This record gives sequence, C-alpha cells and structure tokens, in this order.
Amino acid sequence: MSPRPLAEGTKTVPQDELKRIAAYKAVEYVKSGMVLGLGTGSTANFAVARIGQLLKEGKLKDIIAVATSTRTAEQAVAAGIPLSGLDDHPLIDLSIDGADEVDPDLNLVKGRGGALLREKMVETASATFVVVVDETKLVDALGGSGLAMPVEVVQFCWKYNAERLKKLPELAGCEVKLRMEGDNPFVTDNSNYIIELYFKDPIKDAKAAANAISSIPGVVGHGLFLDMATHVIIASVDGVTVRSKHS
Repeated sequence: MSPRPLAEGTKTVPQDELKRIAAYKAVEYVKSGMVLGLGTGSTANFAVARIGQLLKEGKLKDIIAVATSTRTAEQAVAAGIPLSGLDDHPLIDLSIDGADEVDPDLNLVKGRGGALLREKMVETASATFVVVVDETKLVDALGGSGLAMPVEVVQFCWKYNAERLKKLPELAGCEVKLRMEGDNPFVTDNSNYIIELYFKDPIKDAKAAANAISSIPGVVGHGLFLDMATHVIIASVDGVTVRSKHS
C-alpha cells in the first residue's frame, strides 16, 4: 500500500502525532458488535481514546473489550468502553496494540511497558491482531534496536533465573538486568518481576530463543511475539503504510 501523506509541505511530525495517526488507522478495522483486545502503552492509549470517542458519538455500538493491563482497563472505563475478560469472551475478534520492534516478517518485540504476559494471552486469542507503530520501531532483526527485550519471571529466586537466561546459547552475548521502578524492582500486574535482555547484535534465531526462554521454570512470559501480527500499521513522515501477514 502506498503511503498516505500526513501533512503538506512538512517533514517534521512529532512522534506522538505519528502514533496517534497509526492508532486511528487501526481503529478503522473496528466494527460494531466486536469483542476487542485493548493493548497497553502510549500508542494503544490513542486507540482506546478513539474507540471511546466513537462509542459516545454512536458510530460504534455493542463493543465489549478485554484489557491487557490495569491501566488500560482504567482508561477504558473512563472512556465508556464496556469491559469483560477471557473467561467470558475467549474468542476475540480484533486486538489493537503497539510494539517495540517489528521485523520484516512482522515478528515483534513487545512488553517494555510491563504488560507482556496479558498482552500475549489476549492477542493469541484474537482472530485479527493489528499492530500500530511509528517508523522508528522497524528493525532488520529482533533485538536490533539495542533496547530491552523483557522476560517476566516469578519473584522466587529471580537472580538464579537471570543467570540461566544469560547462559542460554540462543541468547549468546546478551546482558541481563532487573527492571527497576525507583529504588525497588518493577512489579507486573501479575505480581512478577521483569528481567530485561539487551543484545549487542540481533537475535540470530528468534524462534529458538523463544523456545529456550520458555523452557526455564519460573519464566511466565517473554516479549518475543512471533507469527502473531496480522497487520502492522506504520506511520512515518511520508505517510501511513499497512503491511499484512499474507501480502
């Protein structure tokens, strides 16, 4: 799909505006009567706000949403979006969320906001998963940004698991750090810790790495979202591009 111009006569667009444009494009996939998965993070916030606005205007009706974090749930309630959970709605029509990295095959790194486990649960249950990003999130291979790839672990003996992660051959050369919030460890909505992995070079085999991470007892989730996205909406200064899984 050819990019759609964002603005005439300018190549300077704030990153938040790019996120908003991508999120609004994603909301175009939403139809009345859907069960929606609502992602977490700055880009997803724009989508949640837009869905709430369309509900208030009567342009969307009979929407039920499943939130991927307590903060998204709070925003959805404030926006007038009815909420439910996977127990009552195990089949989700459409999820919208951001991503921290997107590779050419639409594989993702997600979860730097700390909601990776719930995001993966909801988005795995979705018939369609629309990812919204700005062009800075595009990488040639996952881990290529040099920023954190999160792994959610139980608090019990987290240092032991951090060392096990560091020693996995599939993660060779990575640096491990416990995510902090001020002077204390960051605690997820599931009462777990997050160990952040930093790569000097991109991950050579993301599927092998995902399997290796998941094999460690005490790991409850990781930020490699592979073969999950159906559409990725990318906003850049030159326009909006949609990449689809089968295109």
